[in-house]
Amino acid sequence: MRSLLCAAGAAGILLFAAAGPVAADDGGDGFTITDPRIKESSGLAASRKHPGVYWTHNDSDDGPYVYAVDSRTGRTVATVTLRGIGDPRDVEAISVGPDGNVYVGDIGDNLGGTWNHVWIYRFPEPERLRDQTVTAAQLTVEYDEGPRDAEAMMVHPKTGRVYIASKKKSGGAALYEGPERLSSRGTNTFRRIAAIDQWVTDGAFSPDGTRLVLRGYFGAEMYRWQGGRPKGIGSVGVPLQMQGESVSFTPDGRTLMFGSEGKSSRVQPVGLSGDQLPETAAKNSDGKAGDKGGTEDRNQDGPGKNRNVLLAVVTFGVGAVVVLGLRRLFRRR
Repeated sequence: MRSLLCAAGAAGILLFAAAGPVAADDGGDGFTITDPRIKESSGLAASRKHPGVYWTHNDSDDGPYVYAVDSRTGRTVATVTLRGIGDPRDVEAISVGPDGNVYVGDIGDNLGGTWNHVWIYRFPEPERLRDQTVTAAQLTVEYDEGPRDAEAMMVHPKTGRVYIASKKKSGGAALYEGPERLSSRGTNTFRRIAAIDQWVTDGAFSPDGTRLVLRGYFGAEMYRWQGGRPKGIGSVGVPLQMQGESVSFTPDGRTLMFGSEGKSSRVQPVGLSGDQLPETAAKNSDGKAGDKGGTEDRNQDGPGKNRNVLLAVVTFGVGAVVVLGLRRLFRRR
């Protein structure tokens, strides 16, 4: 009986290992934000100038601050204070544009969409990572359909056009497109271009601009970006997080980095494969999953499918061990 239990236990360990997350090829497994000031990380964007660095910010009640976090250590390497803007109300998103500017979306409206305007703050991405104060432009935004609550703002990496995805309320969520160029004078009207069937908490364009991901608390959807419009591809597995409110592509486009609110929150990688890979990454692909692995595209063959096969085989093995052991036990009796 002891040998039976040992065998079943060993098989169970294999089963647990098979069901767990796939290890990354390079050993990378994300990072933990260690700065105690960052308790409500609500946006995430990979730096264009500083490899391995991600920009983030708190949600509300923090002030005009943006933080640069080194993904190799999880430590804050720069705190940027924004000058020339009013008091932020509900900062929810951040993105880095092709013009060298960082865009910060003060676009949340926890009152259910009652503010007739929201703001985007824009400032040049610093050349040096150090604590500093910079002058930011404050851009006023309104929607063609009236006030909206939103948490996702994305800057297209090729055209520089800004998009906002509203949260799903009674009227449904939608994707809104800003003017070709945002102006610091007057109001910038964002117009609805697509319906989104999701409770969106953040979004990001791939570095080559061919993919758009929109995440929620428990799932994410990938879209092919064609002619300035999204076309659905399929769902992406999202790590279980306390309050998942941020997502960013890695600079190579092969991996999504999912972040969460909370003290010492963890940023977790999810590798992409198949149609979910941006076109540039797919051309350079050798058939392996993203270089910071994780949950794979469940609609594609590859590591995810192999993992399911392994899970089935191990499950069968556990059953076989138990059945054979019981047969031997009854024979002895």
